[in-house]
Amino acid sequence: MTLVVRQRGHKEERQEALRRYLRNNPFATDEELAAKFKVSVPTIRLDRLALGIPEVRERIMTMAREARSRMRGVTAEELVGELVELQPGVLGISILEITPQMLVQPAGVARGYHLFAQAHSLALATVGAEVVLTSSARVRYRRPVYAGERVVARAMVKVVKDSTCLVSVHSRVNGEIVFKGQYIIITPETAAGGGTA
Repeated sequence: MTLVVRQRGHKEERQEALRRYLRNNPFATDEELAAKFKVSVPTIRLDRLALGIPEVRERIMTMAREARSRMRGVTAEELVGELVELQPGVLGISILEITPQMLVQPAGVARGYHLFAQAHSLALATVGAEVVLTSSARVRYRRPVYAGERVVARAMVKVVKDSTCLVSVHSRVNGEIVFKGQYIIITPETAAGGGTA
């Protein structure tokens, strides 16, 4: 009897820890969660079902629909990667799956312009204005990215002064920074007289 109670308590603790972890890491796959909690993938799936948490693809699609509804200044076609979170004027998050078509052959690494385009289009979307133009960009590639890797880019609006915004983007693969960018974005509509006559 004591063993059953102990196991039930352990399961409840794990499920609560899983709920907290997914709140901060909503893009974690079942395989990553199984490794994190040192249980099998079927156990993670059962825990998710018990908690009413959908699988990662469904979580991403739901977040993407909500984020796209708040997007201004950039169209869905211009955005590189899947927009999964957007708080205009504050932050944005997108995910880019690296496919074989994005690779430099025979090296097998992703072309840099894909990482740049993901970060740049996310920076523009994060500003949240109707008209956004890039004044300058400063970028650093930290390590090569390979096929099958998932790049999670996070943009933050750091400074807003008049019609100019400084947006910082960090792109990560499994928590490791692979790309950093700082973009100065101007919003001409603000400069052109957002006030009334």
